[in-house]
Amino acid sequence: MEKERIGIFGGTFDPPHLGHLILACEIRSQLNLDRLLWGLPPAPPHKQDQTITPLKHRLAMVHLAINDNPFFELSQVEIDREGPHYTVDTLHLIKEKYPNADLVYLMGGDSLHNFPTWHRPEDILKACHEIGVMRRPDDLLDLSELDIAIPSLRSKLRYVDAPLLEIASRQIRLRATEGRPIRYYLSDAVYNYLQKEGLYDFKPLV
Repeated sequence: MEKERIGIFGGTFDPPHLGHLILACEIRSQLNLDRLLWGLPPAPPHKQDQTITPLKHRLAMVHLAINDNPFFELSQVEIDREGPHYTVDTLHLIKEKYPNADLVYLMGGDSLHNFPTWHRPEDILKACHEIGVMRRPDDLLDLSELDIAIPSLRSKLRYVDAPLLEIASRQIRLRATEGRPIRYYLSDAVYNYLQKEGLYDFKPLV
């Protein structure tokens, strides 16, 4: 019996936008995943100096964004524990919940370059079956320095050819506060939610 392949797609998702959804579909297809877990750390260690929308709103928006896709699932493992929330701890908790699954941890090309500086990178590699790296068409990934820092990394890497979509959550937040249109950056449900809740000082155009 083949093991279930579970992808772990983490982010602050502040807000979750159409670029996230398109990328998630590509990830599941290209890496042949049985399900894709969306993970939201309440307080990411690398964003301690940034203002982040309260977790309850980000959870609600992700749920609204993904609830019509049977292959997407909102993970609770980081939500149900105290911080700090490090990747290695998250992987161990997911492994406890799905002991017979092959875990595929997902990251961008920029994160891959910084991977040796992460908290316990060698243990991250041991905890997951593969690392899925989302690369854009213009990405040039030089693995020579990574090979020196973590020789076992290369064998774990699998690549996702990500579509070139110039959409970023911070861009959407800025546009919202400036009163510029954001309507078609988001799913209908997420757009309606942030409008109803008044997130990002959003004032819809009349």
